[in-house]
Amino acid sequence: MNIVKKQIIIFRLLMTGLVINTACHQDEAKAVAPVAEKDHLVTATLVTELPQAILTAMADSRGYPSIKNDIKYDIQIYHVTYLTTYRDREIKASGLMCIPKNISGTLPLLSGQHGTTFEQQSAPSNFPASFSGFELFASAGYLTVIPDYIGYGISKNIFHPYYDQKHSALAVIDLIKAAKSYAQKNALTLNQKLFLVGYSEGGYVTLAAQKEIETNPSHKLTVTASASGAGGYDLTGMLSEVTSGKTYPNPSYLAFILQAFNTTNGWNRPLSALFQEPYAAQMPELFNGTTSAGAINRALPKDPAKLFNPDFFTALKKSDGELNFKKALMANSLTNWVPVSPTKIYQGTADEVVFFQNSKGAYEKFKEAGAKDLTFIPIAGGTHGSSIEPMLLEVIPWFNALK
Repeated sequence: MNIVKKQIIIFRLLMTGLVINTACHQDEAKAVAPVAEKDHLVTATLVTELPQAILTAMADSRGYPSIKNDIKYDIQIYHVTYLTTYRDREIKASGLMCIPKNISGTLPLLSGQHGTTFEQQSAPSNFPASFSGFELFASAGYLTVIPDYIGYGISKNIFHPYYDQKHSALAVIDLIKAAKSYAQKNALTLNQKLFLVGYSEGGYVTLAAQKEIETNPSHKLTVTASASGAGGYDLTGMLSEVTSGKTYPNPSYLAFILQAFNTTNGWNRPLSALFQEPYAAQMPELFNGTTSAGAINRALPKDPAKLFNPDFFTALKKSDGELNFKKALMANSLTNWVPVSPTKIYQGTADEVVFFQNSKGAYEKFKEAGAKDLTFIPIAGGTHGSSIEPMLLEVIPWFNALK
């Protein structure tokens, strides 16, 4: 297959998807040799190269003039495997790395965090069958990484630790470190600028990574700017909404987070203690990585009282019930920290999945705690699905002004 045909095929596929010694001493003190930093990079395999013309055409066809104007470089796309940590043991994870070609000067680094996915085929490293949109940042001059997250790609045998603060943060940070290792080994000069951006679950993951970087100096990273949209930052607040008696349009999310907490925290409670039948018996098949969000939502009731085991749901509504679960929700909420780096939080006012007040409330808590360089940007009339585009159109020029 010649290169033109291959690029055309890749373009068509893309179009379908776009919406981290002790010293001995004798009688006299001796200098301690610096400890070599761990190399998180395992492999980086070239998947393809995409010319600027194809990327421009793609942005143009989607009506993104701001994005189109910033597409300046051909890009190389790599499948990356790297070392990270899951439940205190080292594992391999995967993601995508996109590098602009023929660019002069130094490169900023950007990590883009995707939203919730239930299908393994949607993992970013499955490019070109999967396309997140963050790849376009590379053509604007950023060395761009897009983590699959633990539970997808090479780590697909692990149940994804959905909305788990620690594992969300490390999946991003360790891929950033792997990319820095690749750059050093391949004569790419980075300018120490680091940008984080994500939407939906990716918004949560973005703030989790930012918090870990800002509160743990051992990572030796500094965030230049962070943009997060529609993430469930206050998980206890989300619980209040779920137990309020209202229906919830995406029961797949509720089933996902409950199973993830059950697995990641090692509770290993039987699914029948958490969900009513027949739904408890259906969960393994619904969440086996081949079922779409739409199919899961159609299979589960939108009324939480009908989805959850009655005893479990009753206990959730009591102040002294299901305390382990509630403590885990509190521990994984991101409202007990003050962002230091320039940060923008975006939220659609009509979001039916992640409620507007969740983001607004998180912002208010950050400001009350002393956050100085923090902006909240409501997207008027924006739903969960429609708000990502206006968010990115605002983020791109902001990042470009800082890079």
